[in-house]
Amino acid sequence: MELETPQGLRVTVPTQLLYRAQDPLSVEFLFHDIRLGPVPWTFARELLTTGLLTPSGDGDVRVWPTGTGAEALLHLTLSSPHGSAHLTTALKAVERWLCRTYQLVPSDREVEALDLETRLTRFLEEGA
Repeated sequence: MELETPQGLRVTVPTQLLYRAQDPLSVEFLFHDIRLGPVPWTFARELLTTGLLTPSGDGDVRVWPTGTGAEALLHLTLSSPHGSAHLTTALKAVERWLCRTYQLVPSDREVEALDLETRLTRFLEEGA
């Protein structure tokens, strides 16, 4: 991805997109910063899906598309108490990756994949 600085410069930020079938409602963007190391951002897969088509999100994560065809970009704005970042990347690349997550866990199977019983048991055991 490319980080757009307030001065309008673009800086490449190595980024991994991660998806875990055990947490089917979420996606993770792992940004690799030379100084800070890996910086993870986890948010709803549905937010990313909607953001490929239309502006989405109104909190810490906002996603929207611009352009068409091979030139289309996906914009991602991340906000925290420490600041905000505006990143862009090729929309088609994210779209292809996101399609693979839906092949792994279709949207109508997300609740089944959550394995709530195991998660609840683990949570209760940790709290004891």
